[in-house]
Amino acid sequence: MTRPNISFEFFPPRSLAASFRLWDTVQALAPLAPGFVSVTYGAGGTTRQLTHEAVTTIGTSTGLSVAAHLTCVDASREETLEIAQTYAKAGVKDIVALRGDMPGGGAFSPRPDGFGSSVALIEGLADVGEFNIRVGAYPEAHPESTDMAQNIAWLKRKFEAGATSAITQFFFEAETFFRFRDACQAAGIDGTRIIPGILPIENWKGARNFAQQCGTSIPTNIAQAYDNAARDDCHDLLALAQCSELCSDLLDGGVNDLHFYTLNTPDLTRDCCRALGIEPELKLEKVA
Repeated sequence: MTRPNISFEFFPPRSLAASFRLWDTVQALAPLAPGFVSVTYGAGGTTRQLTHEAVTTIGTSTGLSVAAHLTCVDASREETLEIAQTYAKAGVKDIVALRGDMPGGGAFSPRPDGFGSSVALIEGLADVGEFNIRVGAYPEAHPESTDMAQNIAWLKRKFEAGATSAITQFFFEAETFFRFRDACQAAGIDGTRIIPGILPIENWKGARNFAQQCGTSIPTNIAQAYDNAARDDCHDLLALAQCSELCSDLLDGGVNDLHFYTLNTPDLTRDCCRALGIEPELKLEKVA
């Protein structure tokens, strides 16, 4: 089996202890030679500076290609593009362009002088001409979409605006991704530009709550398996088996790229990669 392209998502630390945890995660996963890693952006831009610091530190300390998340929330167009230019000056060439969530939840409300949608943000970044622009995709439709057709039409607009690839929300069964990919291709979207997002389940309760928030359906058999695993104290074994099988099914179905949501916890992601035959390829030469 050809080695798949892999990538990892991290989130910026909010405390000294979290900083050590992030760095430990980066050190554990960097030797697997990801094509890129990304750093998230808190709701309402609440981690804007922390994201910038994490992006630049990871890039300069490891030599990895780092994609910075950027959203439309609580910033003017000028401010957002200034942030993007700051990333460009720091050598960052990848941006994950997202609409973003409002602080405390609720309906999205753009500033009058800000980008009004993810498509507008993508167009603005594309005009800058310095970035590889990645976007989000929802294999089971965005919670605010009226149906899957609208969901896919919006994704197509993102690509037409200048996106180069899309990373999906997580899902539990490979068939969910394949149905989405097929529908995208039928709508004229190149399916190879859609990267499945994988959530290694370190904590079932947290994953279940997250799924409910973002509209990810939970198959009954998987929910039951995790409930039984918690009772029998074999959660980690189930999580590794489930994650590895999901990834293997995706690869067997022609997927070449896998993006792991690490939640700044490396063990399960690393073990899943190794189960797929992905072994360390590099050593960290730059240590902060």
